[in-house]
Amino acid sequence: MPQIRPIAHLISAHRQLEGGGFVVRRPLPVAGLDAVDPFLLVDELGPVDYAPGQAVGAPDHPHRGFETVSYILAGETEHADSAGHRGALGAGDVQWMTAGAGVVHAEMPSRRMQQDGGRMHGFQVWVNLPARLKMTPPRYQGLQAAQIPQATSADGRAHVRVIAGAALGIEAAIATHTPIVYQDWTLQPDGEATVAVPADHNAVVYVFAGALLVGDAAVGDGQMAILGAGDTVRLRGGATGGRALLLAGVPHNEPMARYGPFVMNTQAEIVQAFRDYQSGRMGRIAADGT
Repeated sequence: MPQIRPIAHLISAHRQLEGGGFVVRRPLPVAGLDAVDPFLLVDELGPVDYAPGQAVGAPDHPHRGFETVSYILAGETEHADSAGHRGALGAGDVQWMTAGAGVVHAEMPSRRMQQDGGRMHGFQVWVNLPARLKMTPPRYQGLQAAQIPQATSADGRAHVRVIAGAALGIEAAIATHTPIVYQDWTLQPDGEATVAVPADHNAVVYVFAGALLVGDAAVGDGQMAILGAGDTVRLRGGATGGRALLLAGVPHNEPMARYGPFVMNTQAEIVQAFRDYQSGRMGRIAADGT
């Protein structure tokens, strides 16, 4: 018989400045909680409406030892890195970047957004890598909105976009280094979804619109529920309905050394990461794209 995961802790997101001066809502990390293994960070950008000339992003910065997952709900971004990769993300698109051994990366509003303004809304989630993959070669997986599997419940009251994992009979198109669930759920009033999540995964639900019942407890906009033991997550729309990210993953249960854009297993590896970045071993982003 399925065991519904209860809420073990409920966390309210705080707001802070990031990158070139944009505001994020951040439910993880917070004071007293550095990570929910393997998830290191969950940032919600916006929704914010930029006037012409006001849109800002994250200029050149390094990463090593983990993965960044960018998910755009509204707006447009352009990215580039020191390995020569360049591209654009629009509404509904996902980029799963494995920084691994290290890249210098930039994510900025598109030229059109910078010139004309517009609404920006999206997420960046950091997923830790196990020690054996910390220095794996960097890689990208990019999916446009139409490539992300979607499904709706038989009664039409629950809808999911499956970025990683499986739900409602569909499976993700992205390959992850370790088992991960990353799903965007929208539940109408009185809608309900029951999602199988293996018992060996840590799991959280972050509500970013409306309110939902997670298990038997209410979770409001800007709150993250850290779930307890079980093998099933139950989401219900209640009287108002809402939208949430369901994140789950197998914990690495390894020592973690973390400083800014580097997440390794020892302080010595953090020092080496800084040396490699400062010496130029992680490369630089070419201004002309070559």
